[in-house]
Amino acid sequence: MTQDNLRTDPPKRLYSLDVLRGFDMFWITGGGTLAIILAQITGAGWLEKQMHHVPWEGFQFYDLIFPLFMFISGVAIPFSLQTKLEKNVPRRKLFLKVLKRLLLLIFLGILYNGTFRSGFQDGRIASVLGQIGIAYFFAALIVIYFPAVRSRLIWLGGILTGVGIIQLLVPVPGFGTGVLTPEGCINGYIDSILLPGRLHGETFDPEGILCSLSATAITLMGTLAGAILRHRKTSDWQKVWYLSLAGAVGITLALAFSSFYPIIKSCWTSTFNLLTGGISFLLLAVFYLVIDHWGTRKWFFYFRVIGMNSIFVYLFSRIVDIPRITNFFLGWLAIPLGESGKLLLIAGNLVVIWLILYYMYKKKIFLRV
Repeated sequence: MTQDNLRTDPPKRLYSLDVLRGFDMFWITGGGTLAIILAQITGAGWLEKQMHHVPWEGFQFYDLIFPLFMFISGVAIPFSLQTKLEKNVPRRKLFLKVLKRLLLLIFLGILYNGTFRSGFQDGRIASVLGQIGIAYFFAALIVIYFPAVRSRLIWLGGILTGVGIIQLLVPVPGFGTGVLTPEGCINGYIDSILLPGRLHGETFDPEGILCSLSATAITLMGTLAGAILRHRKTSDWQKVWYLSLAGAVGITLALAFSSFYPIIKSCWTSTFNLLTGGISFLLLAVFYLVIDHWGTRKWFFYFRVIGMNSIFVYLFSRIVDIPRITNFFLGWLAIPLGESGKLLLIAGNLVVIWLILYYMYKKKIFLRV
């Protein structure tokens, strides 16, 4: 596909993308805790296990939440920035726009970490929002200055290969090459030299410098998915097929390379990018087919309300003590229920959060960066 072939009529908003974003955010705003309590009540240990991150190497469902959000942010890039390019908006103006977004997300990430609360003592600079900002910034620059899909594929291959070479072949003092442990991984060595403040993992930071640069790859994968969805000469079924094929290729490559290059979220290996990117492609294919093609939208309205204010709900659930509000009103009923009362309180948290977001949705208040 050339840049000309990617030209399209003014794009309509993808309902499925908002729903998928909301589905993703649901798990970190209470859905994961709800699943854990259900698992404990029913004895479904496998479900509880999937609601936690792996200690280091490997993959579980909860490890998908963060990269899926980054993938989704990449999908939106062709619908915003590339559309503006086709309208001859100057590249410099778009550059300044994504730079502003980068700086704002880094600031919000530091705020989320509680650095202001602790008086900047032992503050942590790296953050989830900061990593999203950095990866989005570089992926957006690639789209702005190298808009052709072929160019993006070359960049994607270069980033995945480059990160792999750094992690496997560049020696770390005292450990040598390719020691992918919390102490021996080159990510931690780079962070200890260049990253100010406290490292989340003591010897490394899962949202550190190399992790953030590596995550550009999955955001860039999202831009490729966005290009597929924007292509006006491609039918819905072809789009689903292309997304599914890309997903299958990513997962296959991740599993093939994992025999010597482990899948590790905390140092964001290229195999982790490939695996989570592959799964994200498949999820987007399913959501697009069911919601945008088949038109079954009303069943997913709950998630769309969340997805329309994703950054807000992420910060809100951190700053505001929602469980305290829920317990204030439902504690009298939850305490006598014992373990089942915990389920009631978590469900109450989800209801409170959703009602706030629904109010914002009805008032058309959408806080984006």
